[in-house]
Formats: sequence, C-alpha cells, structure tokens
Amino acid sequence: MSANILVCGSVAYDTVMVFPGRFKEHILPEQIHLLNVSFLAPEMRREFGGCAGNIAHTLKLLGASPLIMATVGEDAGPYFARLEERGISRTHIREIPGSYTAQAFVTTDLDDNQITAFHPGAMMFSHENHVDDVPEAALAIVAPDGRDGMLQHVRDLARRRVPFVFDPGQGLPLFRGEELLECLALADYAAFNDYEIRLTAERTGRTVAQLAGEVEALIVTKGGEGSEIHVAGECLQIPAAPPAAIVDPTGCGDAYRAGLLYGILHRWDWRTTGQLAALLGALKIETQGPQNHVFDPDKLADRYRQAFGETLRQPPAGA
Repeated sequence: MSANILVCGSVAYDTVMVFPGRFKEHILPEQIHLLNVSFLAPEMRREFGGCAGNIAHTLKLLGASPLIMATVGEDAGPYFARLEERGISRTHIREIPGSYTAQAFVTTDLDDNQITAFHPGAMMFSHENHVDDVPEAALAIVAPDGRDGMLQHVRDLARRRVPFVFDPGQGLPLFRGEELLECLALADYAAFNDYEIRLTAERTGRTVAQLAGEVEALIVTKGGEGSEIHVAGECLQIPAAPPAAIVDPTGCGDAYRAGLLYGILHRWDWRTTGQLAALLGALKIETQGPQNHVFDPDKLADRYRQAFGETLRQPPAGA
C-alpha cells in the first residue's frame, strides 16, 4: 500500500508577540469607537504553521509520506528549507509571484487574551493547484485553505475516487449551508471541533446524526473532554490522552488529524485510530509551537500504553 497522503491546506508563518501587561488596562470600553492603542511586546517568536504544514509534520514523524499541496509567497524560502531538512516533499507547493505567504500576527497578554491579525496572502490562490497533478495519492485531506481551492479539491478528489477527509476548520464561515452539504456528500470522512459541528448543523438545518449519515465517519473533537467518532450509526467516545504538561494548544487539532489519516491509511479500527489521534494531540500540547514536537516509535507506543492500557500495533514494514 502506498503511504502517500495528500495534504491540501495552508502553509503559514505565525508571529507571536507577548505583551507583559493586560489589554483591559489600556482599552477603555467607553472609547472603543476611537480605538488607537499600541502595545510594547519585547518577547517575540516566529513559528512555522498552517494546517497543511502542521499535519504533514506529524505524519512524517509517524513514518508516512505526506505530500503538501499549498500556495505560498515569495518569502517562503525559510519554510522550504525547513521542509527539506525534515524530508517533506514540496513538489506540490506553488509559489505565487508578488505575494506573501499566509501569516498570523498574534499578540498575547498576561491573561492569555489574544489580538490576532491574519493575512491570507498566497493562500487565496489555492485554486491554482490541482489534485490531478498527484496521481500517487492513496488518501487525502482538504484542510482550511482558500475557499475556492477547498471546493475545487473536494470535487476533484471525489471525481478521482481518492478517499479524503473534509476538514473545514476555521474556514467554515466561508461556506454556505448547501456547499457544506455538498462537501459532506462527496467526502468519505469529515472532522470538526464541537463548535464547528454545531455551526454546521445550524447552517445546514441538519442534526449531527443526519450529518454523520453523509460520511463513513464523522469525527468531533472536544478538547480536554476527548472526541467522538460517529460511525455505522454509533458514537464512539474517545477519551483525551493526559499530557505531561500543558504548554501550547496551537496545532493540537492538526496533530489529531494526522493520527486520523494514519489510522485510516492503515485500516485500523476506529477506536485505535481515535486513541492514536488523541495521544498525538497530547504530545503536541506539551511543546511550544505547532511543529516542534518530536517522538520516536518506542516513545509513542509507551505513551499509548500508559494512556489507554493497550498495545499500539504498528503496520507492517513498507505499508
């Protein structure tokens, strides 16, 4: 079985600044219509992010061969160097002349409140990529990206009969109810967090059970409360794996989705797949940034056994 997994989604930079104070002490509610504030942020870091990049990072750690399909700007050199260093192919990442790579600018205060500005940049040209250019994909995911590109990838993957996960994520508000129903009807699997599935139910006028009936499996993550996998008319409750420390939740959902893809690719049962996904989310939360967590197969198996009291079976070599 080919281990190639096509990961359609965003590649982005995250610039995170820390304001050593509290926003509420500088923003006056009665003057909000005249807002003009500046925050000195002496602490700053730049992370490599984007849903496709994050998912591919964890898939590579698992031993899979992720193929990222994304659009980036002329400033993508450092990201390309990182992918090359980690052995992740950038063959299907398209550089858009005259644009910047998508990036988020996040300022956090001492109460963990955040002010974020997001520039989509080259992400808005994701429709210039075509899944027909990746004949070797055995499985795919359509993660948050430019709206037109996401719709195009969904339709093309369905036409090619490549099994895929539909994961609208933070791009969900971009879609009308009928478009969401179309994507679910064409997808084999779908993944949402608990807020996103409620919004999807509201926007489509369907219940969660009805939405689950559109796909082979509907996965709903619920943070520290674990996750649910709706499959074959049942709802499997997957407990959260306990993290050793809670450092940074950024990218936990993407690590979880890498576990889903890995389990689907190797035809694991849904409980094992969900538990692996939950563990990967826990491992990610222990590390600052969405792509700085590392593990080896032995560590992963030990943590799985500790979390769930079961042995994590590995796929045969070459699978």
